[in-house]
Amino acid sequence: MPPDQGREVAFAGRSNAGKSSAINTICHHRQLARTSKTPGRTQQVVFFALDETRRLVDLPGYGYAKVSEAVKLQWQRLMASYLEQRRSLAGLVVVMDIRHPLTAFDLQMIEWGQRAELELLLLLTKSDKLKLRAAHAEWERVAKAIVAAGERIRIELFSAQTRLGVEPVHTVLDRWLGVGG
Repeated sequence: MPPDQGREVAFAGRSNAGKSSAINTICHHRQLARTSKTPGRTQQVVFFALDETRRLVDLPGYGYAKVSEAVKLQWQRLMASYLEQRRSLAGLVVVMDIRHPLTAFDLQMIEWGQRAELELLLLLTKSDKLKLRAAHAEWERVAKAIVAAGERIRIELFSAQTRLGVEPVHTVLDRWLGVGG
């Protein structure tokens, strides 16, 4: 890992939730983070330098990847350690496929982020796969579940295909990374 200085924002999500596509869309770069039809391709922590002091971090996907149980446990330990100990970590973006949000793994990631006192953003990706009314209904369902748990976490609809949600995400990331102010 690079030295623990500056500011970074980590992206975490279930394998096949669209995490790499979200990173690429947010960064206006088609192949920055590798995308694949095979879930679980990101198997290590990948740092993308935005400049000398700011980074985006692509964490290994969780929950679906076809890897051994030992490798999954190693990923969990790595992510827990990273989230709890990394001083330069300014925020955590949890990426969830809108058609399958709030899995046990998503809730675990949210809990780790909260325990580390990180700011959180939940991205409901692949929102273009649902009609607009259904996407908003799913957003409401997730928001109610988060509020019921006593949490105040920002939730955004997102689509790498239509670029829905890109501007609100840029606003959040700029604040977390100290851009422009």
